[in-house]
Amino acid sequence: MIPDSKIESWLQEDIGHHDVTNQVPGETDGRLVAREPGVAAGLDGARAVFEYLGVDVETSVEPGDRIGPGDIVLRTGGPARETLRGERVAVNVVGHASGIATKTRRAVETARETAESVRIACTRKTTPGLRGIEKRAVVAGGGDTHRLNLSHMVMVKDNHVAEMGLESAIEHFRTKASFATKIEVEVEEPEDAPRAAEAGADIVLLDNMDPATTAHAVDRIRATDPDVLAEASGGISVQDVPAYASTGVDIISMGSLTHSVETLDLSFRTG
Repeated sequence: MIPDSKIESWLQEDIGHHDVTNQVPGETDGRLVAREPGVAAGLDGARAVFEYLGVDVETSVEPGDRIGPGDIVLRTGGPARETLRGERVAVNVVGHASGIATKTRRAVETARETAESVRIACTRKTTPGLRGIEKRAVVAGGGDTHRLNLSHMVMVKDNHVAEMGLESAIEHFRTKASFATKIEVEVEEPEDAPRAAEAGADIVLLDNMDPATTAHAVDRIRATDPDVLAEASGGISVQDVPAYASTGVDIISMGSLTHSVETLDLSFRTG
């Protein structure tokens, strides 16, 4: 659910104080059309924009569907003035989200060629105000949202370890967290991975390690506690995915799925 206040802020940002170019009388039909192949996402955002403006919307595809050049993603019907007010915001949302879904799908399919069970996840490196749309786009592409916000999982990071020590930090946050909350511990050296597992981490994040070092750290985690999950992270690109998928990690998290993505090319036509 996208709140009206957010939609209004999107529209206000685009329209400003006054726009004479959308002063068009009458009713019109519109079509959002793909101009290149990709994976559809962000349709809920486009629907919310047009419905907020009193324009009817009918989606032609579902989130996660593959689309190609010329495919109609959604259709609109309603006042021309309101349709034109909403078109750019709607195109931007769908294009951005579909770009994320497309990149995620590529990463997931690349990982599956090496390891069927490895999960591709995004991070909290999202655009302020767009996290919900971006996280749903990752899901549409076949990826995992990881944690939506700081309350969804305890992440023991390098600064926590620097202040309290690794084992003490894990113990400290374990006493503060709910029994249902998982604890993930970030380590930068392979020798710290089994320490984190032994101290009670549910997930050990292997940060900025090359594939060979990652594989070594995974082996040490498995030898300590085979139930602890291993996650690789830190500047991993789609091209790097096969090498990391072969290390035995359970999760590959990629900030680039949301912070470094190309918008999928779409156009909106009326009449």
